[in-house]
Amino acid sequence: MDILVILLILVGFIIIPNVKVVPQAKSYVIERIGSYHKTWENGLHFKMPFIDRISNRVILKEIVKDFAPQPVITKDNVTMQIDTVVYFQITDAKLYTYGVENPINAIENLTATTLRNIIGELELDQTLTSRDIINSKMRSILDEATDPWGIKITRVELKNILPPREIQEAMEKQMRAERERREAILRAEGEKRSSILIAEGEKESAILRAEAHRESQIRTAEGEAEALLKVKQAEADSIRLIKEAGADQAVLILKSLEALKDIANGQATKIIVPSDLQNLATLGTTISEMFNEKK
Repeated sequence: MDILVILLILVGFIIIPNVKVVPQAKSYVIERIGSYHKTWENGLHFKMPFIDRISNRVILKEIVKDFAPQPVITKDNVTMQIDTVVYFQITDAKLYTYGVENPINAIENLTATTLRNIIGELELDQTLTSRDIINSKMRSILDEATDPWGIKITRVELKNILPPREIQEAMEKQMRAERERREAILRAEGEKRSSILIAEGEKESAILRAEAHRESQIRTAEGEAEALLKVKQAEADSIRLIKEAGADQAVLILKSLEALKDIANGQATKIIVPSDLQNLATLGTTISEMFNEKK
């Protein structure tokens, strides 16, 4: 009985440590007697005691590495510091384990040499404005180089590009001058637009004033014409009414006297009255026509 318990304890100590659970997004590389045996994916596995061993635990998730700035020289002999960020994923745990010693260090060195080669073919201005092109070239070159290591380069980004201090100062002066030039252009365009609007407003105002003056003159002329027409109409109506009433000679004489009074009102110094008052109407009419001709 004691022997059985001892055996069970020994079996427990031997079997239980060799039962392994591989988590999600990980792979275990198993060696048997010093040689590659298999790759465990996620799930429950059993390792042969004293024969198998876990050589490497590999993370299959995408990994991000921010490498330190590297000195590079452009085509026009400008030295600058550039640091890169590399995104990669392990696709083959076996190749990653046995393909290269210290894969992360290998990727860093490969990134630095590739960056120097690409930047060496570009001038400073091209380097500053061609990040997307540089990123694409680096990703393609690194992905091809790391494929035998079981690594997939998914993305490469230039994090910072730091030119020398004197270059930065010259660039700042250039940018300041460009901003001032744009500001001057915008100010000139605004003043031009303002002048155009003022001129258009004055033009419209002058047109409206001219139209108002013309309309006023037209209405004044129409009013005078209408007033004159009404006066003539009243005179005609008066004559017609006299004729219709059959006015006798006495009425005509009275009217002639009234006309003579109006004629002499401040305009004549002498008035000749005929002895024959019967002809007074004729005399009044004659004198009235003479004054009308003088006017």
